[in-house]
Amino acid sequence: MRNFRLKLTIYTLLGVLALSRPALAFNQDYLMPDYELERGDSMNLADIQRFLERKGTLGYQYFTDTDGITRTAAEIIWRVATGNRISPKFLLALMQREQSLVEDQLPTQGQFDWAMGYGVCDDCSTAETSVARFRGFGKQVSGAARQLREGYIPDILTNGKTSAGFGPGITKLVDGTPVTPANMATAILYTYTPHLHGNVNFASIWDRWFSKTHPDGTIVTADNRVFWFIQNSIRRRFASISALASRTDLDEVVPISSSDLEKYDEGKPIRFANYSLLHATDGGIFLLVDDARRPIISMKVFRTLGFNADELVDVTDEDLASYPEGEAITLESAYPQGGLLQDKISGGVYWVQDGVKYPIWSKEIMNINFGSHPITQISSEELTHYRTGEPIRFRDGTLVGAKGSPTVYVISNGERRPISSESVFNSYGWKWNNIVWTLDGAVNLHPLGEPVLLTGDLETATNP
Repeated sequence: MRNFRLKLTIYTLLGVLALSRPALAFNQDYLMPDYELERGDSMNLADIQRFLERKGTLGYQYFTDTDGITRTAAEIIWRVATGNRISPKFLLALMQREQSLVEDQLPTQGQFDWAMGYGVCDDCSTAETSVARFRGFGKQVSGAARQLREGYIPDILTNGKTSAGFGPGITKLVDGTPVTPANMATAILYTYTPHLHGNVNFASIWDRWFSKTHPDGTIVTADNRVFWFIQNSIRRRFASISALASRTDLDEVVPISSSDLEKYDEGKPIRFANYSLLHATDGGIFLLVDDARRPIISMKVFRTLGFNADELVDVTDEDLASYPEGEAITLESAYPQGGLLQDKISGGVYWVQDGVKYPIWSKEIMNINFGSHPITQISSEELTHYRTGEPIRFRDGTLVGAKGSPTVYVISNGERRPISSESVFNSYGWKWNNIVWTLDGAVNLHPLGEPVLLTGDLETATNP
């Protein structure tokens, strides 16, 4: 184990930091947590100064503030953040998104003058008198923060939406794409800049600089009593042990501090175990498959497919409404709950669901994803009755590595994300004995994703 850990550290120095950073999976409905937006004290003056000096040259610049006094950029940002109770992290990320000002080594006067893009609309010219009055670093930082504190935030708290119509749970088209902000911070960002590209950039900057985010698919606990599923950067509580056990092995649960847990906005709880049979108040029956409820069209189908009335779980209309409706289950839905079938001749194993057979390329994938399922042997001819789908991948949250290679990945959103060092591995609470060593082909089924880093790891390594 020590030899492997040493190799992992060497890999970090020679491999991960040389990788180009691939694009993160972008959730357009959730850009950053509400928890962070109004933390005006999340960085003190010294923190901001060090941050700016490490990133670029802005930490060495002086500007005339709105009160006529000359101050450093860090002082202006800190005063505005604390005075308006807006996170300096938010202001820094917004500044980078608008003008690349934080990391630019040779910024121009124009970048300083319009640091936050405040007061400049898509069709406006900065030479216009109505716009020129907002010119200046101090005015830009102050104006952006006040826009949030005096405009966007009270609008959402009072009316549920901003003057532009963005609000939590309200769907609007942005560049032709439906966007439904999951929280206030996301609605505010789309109000400030109603374009997808700009908000892709913001989310990427925020994640790179300030997030110690557990990869999607991780199951965490702060007290060994309440367990949470991290999904789309939101925490969802397991309402029962059966719901938890249907998703993971308890040994794979990761500890998390209460303060880190609170950084995640809370989503809808996971009330029922996967593949539960839900019995609605109107008599309808649904099979719960992942996060969708699939209606069983008749009692004949229910009985023919081998379901048992003793398995029904009575649920409320509210319970059902929390799950989107999936594809209906009919007599043609072979193995709606899924099953493992093995070719008697070749020995190949498939996961069969709804008439489709999905190849399983390694026994490790089978054990992790379907460890408790029995295997039924059938003839090659019988297997031809099922259409062939894509190979099964490891479930999200699995730690994997290829035999003979030191690289360890965590599977998140179907991607393999390299873990950049032993310290990163340990800081996330992962266990070395939970690493699944498998075939190269099984690992490479998953596209290469973003390296897992601690905040500032990449910046410290590339900006000593």
